[in-house]
Amino acid sequence: MAKNPKHRPRQRKANSQQGRPQQNHRKNDHGAATRKNADGKKGIGGDVVEGRHAVRELLLAGKRKVYEVVFAAELEPSPVLTQIRDLAEESRVPIHEMKRSKFESLAMTESPQGVISRAEPLPNLDLEDLLLTDRKPFILVMDGITDPRNLGAMLRTAECAGVTGILLPRHRSTRISPAVTKTAQGAIEHLPIASVSGIPKGLTLLKNHGVWTVGLDAVAETDIYGLEVAAEPIALVLGSEGRGLGRLSRERCDLVATIPLFGVIDSLNVSAATAIACFEIAKQR
Repeated sequence: MAKNPKHRPRQRKANSQQGRPQQNHRKNDHGAATRKNADGKKGIGGDVVEGRHAVRELLLAGKRKVYEVVFAAELEPSPVLTQIRDLAEESRVPIHEMKRSKFESLAMTESPQGVISRAEPLPNLDLEDLLLTDRKPFILVMDGITDPRNLGAMLRTAECAGVTGILLPRHRSTRISPAVTKTAQGAIEHLPIASVSGIPKGLTLLKNHGVWTVGLDAVAETDIYGLEVAAEPIALVLGSEGRGLGRLSRERCDLVATIPLFGVIDSLNVSAATAIACFEIAKQR
């Protein structure tokens, strides 16, 4: 994601002083939740939630209908499991307990921590919905993230850093699968998530709504610590693992920033780069 910038090509800088105008079988994690919403748009997933903290947050948030909570039998007692059971009972959510072997066959992640829940899928919002916020928009745009754990970690970071919305491509990206929900640790319950047919198109729409679009890439003239538009309505654009920002996405960004590195290793994992950039922007805001 970010590399030691030894040879940087010249790049036009933006003028920072101007505002911008029921699943019950195992399957491939990348293919989870591909049903369409009532409006015909492909769903973004989130209907199977695994892991103790993710299930607890699903119940605490109360934003989606929860159909059931399933526990593995003979679990060691723990406060979080007690809380999940209490929350489910309070919300009149059906609770089931299964033998370990049957439970494991139901799970879609390697370590569901003894609890799985089925819920209403996350709403697939329109890009304009991300702009309906009482705060200045701070949108995280993910241009083709394919690793579910990277996506989950990025969503968790985004929620902690005060990001107001997430924009995903409808194609060539992982959905909000069980592995994503588990890694995100409940962050998906608090982040509005929209999708667009193509990220370059989405960036143009954001710019038309007065949002600065800032790409994060290995090579750029501006580093993230000198970003002059951090306090403005902003969309931070992250490229895919390996290839980084796509050519068209980079061209549509108002400016591109990098994270300077000083060691021997010449790159950061995309989720680590996301954490650095998001919290730097949050600090400046």
